[in-house]
Amino acid sequence: MRDAVTNLIKNYDVAGRYFDRNAIDSLKSYFESGTKRVQAAGAINANAAAIVKQAGSQLFEEQPELIRPGGNAYTTRRYAACLRDMDYYLRYATYAIVAGSMDVLDERVLQGLRETYNSLGVPIGPTVRGIQIMKDIAKEQAEAAGIADTSFVDEPFDYMTRELSEKDI
Repeated sequence: MRDAVTNLIKNYDVAGRYFDRNAIDSLKSYFESGTKRVQAAGAINANAAAIVKQAGSQLFEEQPELIRPGGNAYTTRRYAACLRDMDYYLRYATYAIVAGSMDVLDERVLQGLRETYNSLGVPIGPTVRGIQIMKDIAKEQAEAAGIADTSFVDEPFDYMTRELSEKDI
């Protein structure tokens, strides 16, 4: 897994360039936000079970057909698998928040996920909606932890939803 620093170094190394002002500013911004990133991840981790439970409840309230007979979260096993997946997305989102890089999401979550879900008949739309609900709740948790600017919390959740969403070819 790479973080914002190793990504920057890699990009400049491949180009055979020394750090310029933009690189230094990018590093400075990353390090200045480091404490906030760790605080946000800590607040999310401390409340992960509640976040997943609340997001699942909201998702199933918005889309009750998912838990009705024939729905993709119908039966205890499928319901539990849905919540397990939501927990998985939340955990990896916190890794990406701390790293300041979305590489961990590509490497550990997104590669092949859409194809797997399609082959299993798992609808992508509710998955995307569940991730967005978790983003809103995670931002609330970060704000409750005293973090004023929580825009960096959006990044991994928005990245996952963008990558999972249908793309025009």
